[in-house]
Amino acid sequence: MADRVSSALRPEHPIARSLPHLVEDFGFEQPFGAVSDVVSGITISSRDVMPGDLYVGLKGKHFHGAAFAADAKQSGAVAVLTDAEGAEIARESGLPVIVTPEPRLALGELAAWIYRTREEPPTMFGVTGTNGKTSVAYLLEAILRQLGIEAGLSTTAERRIGDEVIVSKLTTPEATEIHAMLARMREAHVRSVILEVSAQAITQHRVDGIVFDVVGFTNLSHDHLDDYETMDAYFAAKRELFQPDRARRGVVIVDDEWGARLVAESRIPLTTISTDTGSDAEWMLTVDEETPDRTTFSLRGPDHREITTSVPLLGDFMAANAALAIVMLVESGFDLGAIAHALSGAADEERGEPDHEPGIDVYIPGRAEKISGDRGPVVYIDYGHTPDAFTLTLESIRRVTGGRIIMVFGADGDRDPSKRADMGSIAARLADAVVITDFHPRYEDPAAIRRTLLEAARAAVPEREIYEVPDPATAFRTALSIAQDDDVILYAGPGHEDYHEVAGTQIPYSARDDARNALHEHGWL
Repeated sequence: MADRVSSALRPEHPIARSLPHLVEDFGFEQPFGAVSDVVSGITISSRDVMPGDLYVGLKGKHFHGAAFAADAKQSGAVAVLTDAEGAEIARESGLPVIVTPEPRLALGELAAWIYRTREEPPTMFGVTGTNGKTSVAYLLEAILRQLGIEAGLSTTAERRIGDEVIVSKLTTPEATEIHAMLARMREAHVRSVILEVSAQAITQHRVDGIVFDVVGFTNLSHDHLDDYETMDAYFAAKRELFQPDRARRGVVIVDDEWGARLVAESRIPLTTISTDTGSDAEWMLTVDEETPDRTTFSLRGPDHREITTSVPLLGDFMAANAALAIVMLVESGFDLGAIAHALSGAADEERGEPDHEPGIDVYIPGRAEKISGDRGPVVYIDYGHTPDAFTLTLESIRRVTGGRIIMVFGADGDRDPSKRADMGSIAARLADAVVITDFHPRYEDPAAIRRTLLEAARAAVPEREIYEVPDPATAFRTALSIAQDDDVILYAGPGHEDYHEVAGTQIPYSARDDARNALHEHGWL
């Protein structure tokens, strides 16, 4: 057991707490076995149990987690927490059994208690919305770093504390993992933490036990209607983050109807951002210049405050993401002048750090990421897999290229099929050539997914140049074979991911690495 390593970020020096006190403080029942031990961790995965853990057995779709209580004991668990049904299942494990009617509802508060994450917490930032969450999180972390602030990060792509990084499994970790990660960040003297918060994280109680200092909202568009039956239900899940028990302040981009509705229905103090000159938002964003490599923008706020800066990324939507990050920092207490000074590059010189081009010094893996060189077509790899993401990225590319746009994409299986037709039609209308391929078909028939995309694309623009190439690597090479030097290839969907999921198997595949290899093969990199 001493060599056992958890797949989650945990404190290296946990402070044990009394298990009897936990039972007493939370008013739990103890039907089997007296608890007389201490507890130093908590997990809902029997595979991640470490010595001293409280194992929580949750009821799932196919089995009850309490069935793995014996495995948890073997790995060093000191007790199991479960519901009444799970208590009977776990009884034979020999572990003390603690019972509560709905264990998942208790996870956040329990984890906060065990890991003491409410004691001297860092400044907490949360970002939600359909598109742009990951980008805003990285932009926040980058600006904080330029301000000289040590920050922790949790996104769809990765969890990061300084140089320590683990790959993410979920956009937002389970509550047990979040609080363990926060405890580890406290050990590393992290002063600010940024969490990407999905709608599922809110409705599944993954961010329970946390009160954010500032939360930000990017936008809301067609996605996740397999989890939420209507857009109203999807919005309602997001809205819960903007309530007093979840956050102290919020910043909202009000360029869509959902942002405006959130302002009307939120119950915390809000600050607003818009690109519409006719808006009454407190902060106005203007894009000054767009190039394939950089977007320059100006942000004007109350009391004649103003900042002009840039991001080394394509698109006006990235300027909006950056503006949201800046205003969130202002709302947390940072002076806009100090932010402008840090982004000017002067602060780097003062600290003796390497010079870089003025602006936000950020790298966002797989988000409109340019992976091509100085010769040949420009190639972007992007994580966007919604109709709105397709529209924003393609329109941004159109503004900065004089050549053709060739788009490679697919639609993931076992996920919201209602958006697929829109994805196909938008690609055909806004790109000059389309290559439709497989993208995580999972347990669905990949040919059927491609057929939906193809039919929608052909119906939208019958004369469009369209290719169907099931294999992703071959699909990208097909796009490259028809590209000229001044063209742009957008490979949308896989972004930062390093696998291709088919029938339950994750096949190693990195779109970024494969695209670079293909460019090398053509002598363009």
